[in-house]
Amino acid sequence: MNIEKIYTKALDLEFLTLEEGLLLYEKAPVSELMWIANEIKHKILKERANKVSWIIDRNVNITNVCIAQCKFCNFYRKPTADDIYITTRAEYEEKIKVLREFGGNQILLQGGLHPKLGLKFYSELFRELKQIDPELKLHALGPAEIAHIARIEKTGYTEVLSALMEAGLDSLPGAGAEILVDRVRTIVSKGKCNSQQWLDVMRAAHKLGLTTSATMMFGHIETNAERIEHFIKIREVQAEKPANAPGFVAFIPWPFQDEGTVLNKEQGVKNTVKSEEYIRTIALSRIMLPNINNIQASWLTVGKTTGQICLHSGANDFGSIMIEENVVSAAGATHHFDSETIQQAIIEAGFKPVLRDQNYHYIKSNENVRILV
Repeated sequence: MNIEKIYTKALDLEFLTLEEGLLLYEKAPVSELMWIANEIKHKILKERANKVSWIIDRNVNITNVCIAQCKFCNFYRKPTADDIYITTRAEYEEKIKVLREFGGNQILLQGGLHPKLGLKFYSELFRELKQIDPELKLHALGPAEIAHIARIEKTGYTEVLSALMEAGLDSLPGAGAEILVDRVRTIVSKGKCNSQQWLDVMRAAHKLGLTTSATMMFGHIETNAERIEHFIKIREVQAEKPANAPGFVAFIPWPFQDEGTVLNKEQGVKNTVKSEEYIRTIALSRIMLPNINNIQASWLTVGKTTGQICLHSGANDFGSIMIEENVVSAAGATHHFDSETIQQAIIEAGFKPVLRDQNYHYIKSNENVRILV
């Protein structure tokens, strides 16, 4: 295969094959991938290409009980552990109060696969949160939790999602994707839904018009070909969505954080993703996913400088200031931003920072946030 011909195909926003994507990933100079990805970003986003979006939200964990026992997660507890919890209403009220003080209006609400929490619990929780703050946006759960609830209730994904949307669910995160190849999932996250189930939950969400995102956790036991296969599966689901549905509004790849994980302690698996490889992955994300508008750089896991370079490599979003985050932080992620420093980092990289909501609508003013430009 000729790399120059693949470049031309990518610049024409055509879907690359697994073989073409793998060749670029392994053989193309990173500088050329950055240029191609940046050109594609400008073709797709047009006048928005010189802007970098960010959001103020807060991660809140519903519970730390989880029966999935993923080998990369230090956060979960077995149902019999002494330090298990389910977040209380009073705790939610305080967390929402602080979120509002920071100028945010959305919580990324996630939890484990609790064996006793079904559709009634989550529906009541969402309604209660909307009672506390009717304007609060719930970016909540993920395909693994939806599949788990459906299994408990012995019903379909559409029925679960419809009930949760009626109760207040505003958007569905792309959590729990890891690598959408079952060889990998049976090793790192055997207790979660398989790749087909993850994708089918998202198909159901798109048919209901629910906003979603997609992720990829890489740099553990997967091969480069399996990373490309992951891109293709995401792209295919996006291509199937109804024309009027938002589908995947963003793709967020982030490297495995190994500190203290079972994968690291018992199998010696380490995060080998250095800055160049992460930048290469961001560029390939843009190249392989021309039907997803927004590519997010995970500054939380790779840091400010690498994140800034990613903005010149196809990424156009810097994610959240992360008022509260527990899962990847428990495995070694230590980087931090507030509303001013995230904007400053974007400006330093040569872009205009723009505050957004989960649907990537720009927010021009916020009385609790100093907008720098």
